[in-house]
Amino acid sequence: MSDPFRIDGKVALVTGANTGLGQAIAVALAHAGADIAVVGRSDPADTLHRVRAAGRRAHWVRAELGGVAAIAPIVPEASEALGPIDILVNNAGTIRRTAALDFTEADWDVVMDVNLKSVFFLSQAVARALVHDGRRGKIINIASMLSFQGGVRVASYTSSKSGVAGLTKLLANEWAARGINVNAIAPGYFATNNTEALRADETRNREILARIPAARWGAPSDIGGAAVFLASRAADYVHGTVLAVDGGWLAR
Repeated sequence: MSDPFRIDGKVALVTGANTGLGQAIAVALAHAGADIAVVGRSDPADTLHRVRAAGRRAHWVRAELGGVAAIAPIVPEASEALGPIDILVNNAGTIRRTAALDFTEADWDVVMDVNLKSVFFLSQAVARALVHDGRRGKIINIASMLSFQGGVRVASYTSSKSGVAGLTKLLANEWAARGINVNAIAPGYFATNNTEALRADETRNREILARIPAARWGAPSDIGGAAVFLASRAADYVHGTVLAVDGGWLAR
């Protein structure tokens, strides 16, 4: 029997994969056998190199995520370069840190547009292509610990990531019978650009580490296995789940 965790010959579209968690996910999917289309505004040269070093094809779709007009060309371009999309990873995200009393509309809108609106409309675009072609597919959203908790000073981020968790369940309800698995990964506290301010704050860093049973920040390489699982045949009967990869944070 073939390895159910292999995704040889599949094409994966990964947003925000030039660094950090997105890069780790893209490279892990490549090592599992997928060709990778990387979506984002910054040149993902290092990611493309790592994917090709794994023996897979890679293509950069340059796009500014947020608005529907910017999303529309992504799937056609990626499909033309690599073939029809089998796997979508909605990883791109942004954050604004301000007290709720001082939060601005601009800080609200930019985060919601990237973290939630683009997740829905890019998922819709991929799902429409899958349904049209009569193919199965996998969609993996990136949620957060703040899909479960409130946090502080990140009103739009918490709202968007709570929305991602709910949207994941809704899309699973609508698309499971069409052969499309929609799930999410909720990373814990990882050492990425988004958490740089927290790690630089000695008090918050100490408090966070004290809460994590694994007693360390996650490394980007810690998340790849979860993505490969959800993208593979091994997860064919997994729908609407939000898988925490958090060093035990939610268990404490």
